[in-house]
Amino acid sequence: MAYNRIYAAHPRMKKKLLIISYSPIGRDPRVMRQIRALQADYALTIVGFEPSPALDGIEFIPVSLVPKLSRKIWRACQLLAGAFEYAYWQSHLVKTTLMSLAGRTFDAVIANDVIAVPVALKLASGAPVIFDGHEYSPREFENSFVWRLFLQRYMTYLCSRYLPLTTSAMTVCQGIADEYKRHFGIEAVVVHNSPAYEDLPVHPTATNLVRLIHHGISARSRHLECMIDMMTHLDERFTLDLMLVNSDSRYYAELQRRAHGNTRIRFREPVPMEQISRTINSYDIGLFLLPPVNFNYHFALPNKFFEFIQARLAVAIGPSPEMSRLIVQYQNGVIAADFAPETLARALNALTPQDIEQMKRHSSEAAGHLNANTVTQQLRELMQRVLPGAASTNVTSHGTESTSSA
Repeated sequence: MAYNRIYAAHPRMKKKLLIISYSPIGRDPRVMRQIRALQADYALTIVGFEPSPALDGIEFIPVSLVPKLSRKIWRACQLLAGAFEYAYWQSHLVKTTLMSLAGRTFDAVIANDVIAVPVALKLASGAPVIFDGHEYSPREFENSFVWRLFLQRYMTYLCSRYLPLTTSAMTVCQGIADEYKRHFGIEAVVVHNSPAYEDLPVHPTATNLVRLIHHGISARSRHLECMIDMMTHLDERFTLDLMLVNSDSRYYAELQRRAHGNTRIRFREPVPMEQISRTINSYDIGLFLLPPVNFNYHFALPNKFFEFIQARLAVAIGPSPEMSRLIVQYQNGVIAADFAPETLARALNALTPQDIEQMKRHSSEAAGHLNANTVTQQLRELMQRVLPGAASTNVTSHGTESTSSA
């Protein structure tokens, strides 16, 4: 197994930080923000799926899932039987991670999601372990019977057994932080999924055309068809572009068929993560109607919400509490009373061009606060608490860095 072990020159020895995330690292915005925030101050080692050009100059150790049917069946039997410790430590991912890092030592470890926490604790050998809960793991896919049958007790067990052993924790929103504290006694800092600050203009809104945009993955559980159905209730001013990553080709085709015949709905190609806000800046309203089919969807506060803000768009949502909290704070969007497509359509139909422009201006003000600069500062402060004296840089306005002695 070939590793990329290139380290930038630095006037002093950096603390060694291991980041574990069983995800495609280059396409995981939250993990990439961790890397960008900390790479100047720490010698990073990353464990995850799919090497990415974005990781050039950083040690990356690739691991992968094993798709063999026999292994899946055997693992399912272990989980049904409640043999959770055996199932975890015998998993291919965990065994590969341990073998790849055998004999290595680190000053701290960041474990992204609970599945990485036990192996992080083992590799840390007493060094600090920081848990980052991208979701509330015990209820992540509770809308799926298969997931509840095979994985819900397992995830609950891992949280109960291992989260109290971590040094510190962070998560994406207050509702999820509260739930982790309520059930597992950990205090998690809220670190939003905010992208880099973009210096973008607020475009005027036409009197006879309002352009809606939704971007993301074509995940069936998100019920994206609700936004397509909403278009039949909107007046002729409104158009909708769907910029979807085709993660489920069958569902993507279903959405295309559902939209067929409505000339105001268009599918467009997705763009790289770093280009999203700039690409959608010419639209008027960022749209995300997400029925709360599981706990994490109820408390959703996703990357796209903050990308809408960086793009200087008004935002239109259902009554999702975490997104609603920020819209109420910044007055930069419209919140429907429920998740029915026609309800959000009524709220949108009532908007004037002046209303939308004012919301856009408020998003522009919010963009100065809800960006990766804040995330970077939070991450560095958290690392300073667990590894005092390690960091050498600090963040100034809109993400620029200045050097200081630690």
